[in-house]
Amino acid sequence: MSNQTIQTTNSDAASQWLRSYYFVRAAFSVGWVAAAFTLGKSSPPVAAALLVAYPAWDAIANIGDAQRSGGVKANPSQALNAAVSIVTTIAVVIALGQSLYAVLAVFGVWAILSGLLQLATGVRRWRAGAQWAMILSGAQSALAGAFFVKLATGDAAPSITDIAPYAAFGAFYFLVSAVWLTVAQTRRTAVKPTA
Repeated sequence: MSNQTIQTTNSDAASQWLRSYYFVRAAFSVGWVAAAFTLGKSSPPVAAALLVAYPAWDAIANIGDAQRSGGVKANPSQALNAAVSIVTTIAVVIALGQSLYAVLAVFGVWAILSGLLQLATGVRRWRAGAQWAMILSGAQSALAGAFFVKLATGDAAPSITDIAPYAAFGAFYFLVSAVWLTVAQTRRTAVKPTA
């Protein structure tokens, strides 16, 4: 087997993993948004559970992706993103005992940090394909985080529905990346010469 064949096989496996990973991330976010606008909107305990679950899931997802993509040491931006998400999960639990303003502020800081780290991961992974959407998502996350921090200092009472659009945009970008990679893989497969 030639080096080119091995590289192509490794590239295909990495692309397949990213496609699956992005589809799962999109599906989780869509489910989270649906739950936030239905159950979370009318039930404070459900809203609290959803607010804790969101950064916790992000930590799990980043660790899983880093491990499947060469290990945590080879993916420092994802390892740091996971650590930030773990700290955020704990901070959300504490903030829930204070006020939703505090929760929104925590989410704001997290969105800024995780967005910048996602952007860095997208730049580092550029050759994997579809990373322009991850870079845009990271940049938009950072901007949304600044908006959350501003809202947290305002007079209007915050709710989980203030955070849900942020998760919806995340779902959109993950879905775009997954579809982009699927189309790219289909095209590559269609032009491969048969043995």
